[in-house]
Amino acid sequence: METVTVLMIGDVVGEAGMALVKERLRPLSLEYGAALTVVNGENAAAGYGLTEALANEIFDAGADIITSGNHIWEKREFWQYMDDNERVLRPANYPPQTCGRGLALIEKAGLSFAVINLQGRKHMTAIDCPFKCFDSIYETLSAGQETAKNGAAQTGTPPCPIILVDFHAEASDEKEALGLYIDGRAAVIAGTHTHVQTADEKILPHGTAYITDLGMTGASGAVIGMKAEPCVSRFVSHIQARMECASENPALQGIAVKIDAANGRSVEIRRI
Repeated sequence: METVTVLMIGDVVGEAGMALVKERLRPLSLEYGAALTVVNGENAAAGYGLTEALANEIFDAGADIITSGNHIWEKREFWQYMDDNERVLRPANYPPQTCGRGLALIEKAGLSFAVINLQGRKHMTAIDCPFKCFDSIYETLSAGQETAKNGAAQTGTPPCPIILVDFHAEASDEKEALGLYIDGRAAVIAGTHTHVQTADEKILPHGTAYITDLGMTGASGAVIGMKAEPCVSRFVSHIQARMECASENPALQGIAVKIDAANGRSVEIRRI
């Protein structure tokens, strides 16, 4: 069985997270022999959003695709970059007229990959249904598979894209439900957004690798990558305090997944 390895890295938070990405991402990719690396970058700009300069640094560090979530809208000047760069994603279930895109198609190591970015609705903004959004994208990709199969002899293009999903969501039950809903249709579904890595990595019954949250890449000796004092104050005083990125005990978190290249089903998932 020929396998291919992909890396998915949790939300990059501020300068501490960016420093780790630049130092460790490419060595990790080489260590695991990764064919594709996906990084969630929505908190790279001091915890809120992303900039063109930071996105380029993440790509230069070895990322193939940058995913995001609800904070990607923080920097309005970045919106045009999302329109122009097909490798930077926002959640696909925002309305169609929203700038950017939620699906990236990329060829690496002689294989076709489809990276889908989705956002949850429970305890978050009530945008379009991520379940139905996945169905729609999958139907389109499946139609493309049939076209590729019919033309494979001429084009040499692999007929079956390997599907990876970044599900940016608050609620664990919504993440688990979507995982089971798409089991067997995607190779990987990885939760993001909570910045706390979960210990429930598994291969679901029909071959989809799953984890509720990748964790984050940033200061682990803090509160989800932010300085502790204002975070604690918000809960004690019930008064909003300005949150700033922390720097202590930086850690890079994510997963490495081995996928059967022939059928797009995962055979191994490891936490990083």
